[in-house]
Amino acid sequence: MRQIVLAVLSGLAVLVAGAPAWAHHSFVAAYDTRQPVELRGTINKVLLQNPHSWFYIDVKDADGKVEEWAFEAGTPSGMIRNGYKPGIIKSGAEVTIKGFRAKDASQKRGMLRELIMADGTVYGLFGPK
Repeated sequence: MRQIVLAVLSGLAVLVAGAPAWAHHSFVAAYDTRQPVELRGTINKVLLQNPHSWFYIDVKDADGKVEEWAFEAGTPSGMIRNGYKPGIIKSGAEVTIKGFRAKDASQKRGMLRELIMADGTVYGLFGPK
């Protein structure tokens, strides 16, 4: 009986240790690189957190209704290496985001390729321009 309990506990330990790996995904698993999207809006939230950073923007649709879009970006350390500094983009900042739509088109989210500030500064996967 003791061996069975140890085997079950060992199996649970392996599952718990592997959970973070299951949570991480490839960008191409969630986003369609054949569906580019470019949106202009206002930053309402920036999250620099692992495993990926997120940029949330308010975008007006054709009828003037505001919709929140979420764009997943690189790791916080990767964003910083590419020139982004924490706190540099404040809520209310006007930005243009170029990226790729979620595979599920009903979601208002995408993968960030470039975030363009009003002054022309570009942040994203490939560093500032």
